[in-house]
Amino acid sequence: MSQPSDTLPAVWTWEQESGGTFAGINRPYAGARYEQELPVGEHDFQLYSLATPNGVKVTVMFEELLEAGYKEAEYDAWPIRIGDGDQFSTGFVAINPNSKIPAMVDYNTTTPTRVFESGSILMYLSEKFDAFLPHDHPTRTETLNWLFWQMGSAPFLGGGFGHFYNYAPETVPYAIDRFTMETKRQLDVLDKRLAQTPYLAGNHYTIADIATWPWYGQLALGRLYNAGEFLQVQEYKNLQRWAKEIDSRPAVRRGRMVNRVFGEPEEQLHERHDASDFEYRTQDKLQATAQN
Repeated sequence: MSQPSDTLPAVWTWEQESGGTFAGINRPYAGARYEQELPVGEHDFQLYSLATPNGVKVTVMFEELLEAGYKEAEYDAWPIRIGDGDQFSTGFVAINPNSKIPAMVDYNTTTPTRVFESGSILMYLSEKFDAFLPHDHPTRTETLNWLFWQMGSAPFLGGGFGHFYNYAPETVPYAIDRFTMETKRQLDVLDKRLAQTPYLAGNHYTIADIATWPWYGQLALGRLYNAGEFLQVQEYKNLQRWAKEIDSRPAVRRGRMVNRVFGEPEEQLHERHDASDFEYRTQDKLQATAQN
């Protein structure tokens, strides 16, 4: 078997034309690339995101809070088109120096509070509103166990399996086999857990479910990477039950739409500033503008 030194240079250098879906925006350095401030709406919470699985976590959380009656959770959601490089503006980098969505600002604090990383945002909101994070020590700990499991596991699904199966400019059998094996192992972890309890942390729906469903629930439902048949997701019966149950929640259905700028037009809500926006979606506005 060849060693890395047989095929790789002694020192890696960046080749701009490396190919792949994200070759046009990926760089080996951090920081802003152009000056532009972010828009700010009327609500305390300003969310800058896109309806990728990580973005959906937070919009679902906001919609679940509003569904539960927390009126103070009203928010403005602005799309960050990562394919266009919106995440590299000075305004966005000031909120998240890692230039990844989602990112949020809470203006209802003495000094505006920036929050980035989806797991951190979920914890911030759950603690602020005392919702979806149980009080009792064992269940709270179990909730955080699964929240951090998701945060640590999803890169193997997204950047690993998803990249090599769906986005890489060439087929790399070793990489696909390696990350498919790990993805199926993770699906089995969830399936075995959900054979024991209705939700990941036990009997109640928590931020662990809100964090995990956009990745693994949507994968189980065949919405992620068009890989349902390849991964044989139907064999995970307990995961299927959980995925479908959460998918049917009204707040989840709304959360999936927010900052969605791709897919079927009826599933898109480019910006969200009020609950009435779901009745008069951005796509409808764009069509009306084009006709006038």
